[in-house]
Amino acid sequence: MATPPAPSRVMKGTLVHINADSLELSASRGPVYGPLTFEIGDGLSVLRGDVGSGRTSLLLTLAGRMRPGAGELTVGEYRLPHHLRAVQKLSSVCGFAGIDDLEDSVTVGAALRERRAWLSPWFSLVRKLNDVDVAQVCRPVFGSEPIPHAGTIIWDLSDTQKFLLRITLALMSGPEILFVDDLEQVRSRESRAVLWGRLAHIASESTAVVVSATSLDADLWDALESHPEIVDMTHTAAQPELIEESR
Repeated sequence: MATPPAPSRVMKGTLVHINADSLELSASRGPVYGPLTFEIGDGLSVLRGDVGSGRTSLLLTLAGRMRPGAGELTVGEYRLPHHLRAVQKLSSVCGFAGIDDLEDSVTVGAALRERRAWLSPWFSLVRKLNDVDVAQVCRPVFGSEPIPHAGTIIWDLSDTQKFLLRITLALMSGPEILFVDDLEQVRSRESRAVLWGRLAHIASESTAVVVSATSLDADLWDALESHPEIVDMTHTAAQPELIEESR
């Protein structure tokens, strides 16, 4: 069967919607997730699921990095799995173990330079980044948080700075949607409060953000301009709902 033609790319600043209908995935040992039916719009959204519910696999499916087993899925007007590559270009991922882990022994400048080189044409010469370069790249994500020097070893960063750096690296490709896995891997509530604030800011700047979680940081969201929308994986026909409704 011929692959249907890809629609035109969603332009920056337009609404990016995710629509899933009876989406599911199974492995040899049984179901991974689903079937799930839900819709996600622009802004900040939280995909809540229990441990073992397949949250990570579902996020990777939405990001075009994993094929669903059954059901229908469109991301930014692209139908999956027909247009995996298009959705991969449309999105970026952060916080996934084994995918975007930081190398503790390298410097912040080196990590940013490597990412920039990866995104640049093969013939481009990517120079070493100095403190000014690092500040320019990191400031939109770090906000008022301290921006590390180019020569700072990643090992010496705080947990907050490490995760903000991972977000920075993910956003360097200019994605329409950012998928963030397991924000609770950052144990400190103070750090998570900072991260939620920065992710909410990013979501307000025309990059949709979808974060997975096992529990809801509802009290931390009180400081945000608007509360995230929730998709609860425990419901087979989950619909986004405001956090006020889930209290």
